[in-house]
Amino acid sequence: MNSFTQHTGKIAVLNRANIDTDQIISKEFLKSIKKTGFGEHLFHDWRHKEDGRLNPDFELNQPRFKGASILIAGNNFGCGSSREHAVWAVLQYGFRVVIAPQKISGGQIIPGFADIFKNNSVKNGLLTIELKEEEVNELIQLVDAHEGLKATVDLPAQKIILQFANGHQAEGEREFSFQIDSGVKQHFLEGLDEIGRSLKYDKKIGEFEKKHNTQMG
Repeated sequence: MNSFTQHTGKIAVLNRANIDTDQIISKEFLKSIKKTGFGEHLFHDWRHKEDGRLNPDFELNQPRFKGASILIAGNNFGCGSSREHAVWAVLQYGFRVVIAPQKISGGQIIPGFADIFKNNSVKNGLLTIELKEEEVNELIQLVDAHEGLKATVDLPAQKIILQFANGHQAEGEREFSFQIDSGVKQHFLEGLDEIGRSLKYDKKIGEFEKKHNTQMG
């Protein structure tokens, strides 16, 4: 996987809660044994009408979101199954970051992302960011008000910095801070999956095993 330090891109909004993995990538598109070709099927049933034509009412089909690489979604994104293909589809469509709100309802915390989807994202280089519900709502309002709004996601600084078009420089300093597990953060910065991180300590592991085997003998 590629390392992640900073990413700048247009923001798209799919303000729907509980988007499950079957909507992200439906099961009929999981026949390939290759880890490629899933992006074109992302949100297939929402993106297309029954006759196969693109659905102009679906958010991501709207011209204002064309080329977006940062997605704002509702809470509990990626629920429903463990299929890793869902993360591959999101990445291969072109998104590098997904932002979702952590919501508190009835005293309970509803996370921005389903646990398995979040873990699969870490393994594949898709950065998932949880913000407070009111922060996500503000972001959505700003995207609605400023077509083509971009943001820079700065992982070392743990900030989302909005980039307004000319004429809105006064608002250009708006930024949001986010939290991330330190181990996960290092994982992204190094661009290493679990195998890569293990290989990083290959020499020390070999030395330990050699010493361990000697003691056992």
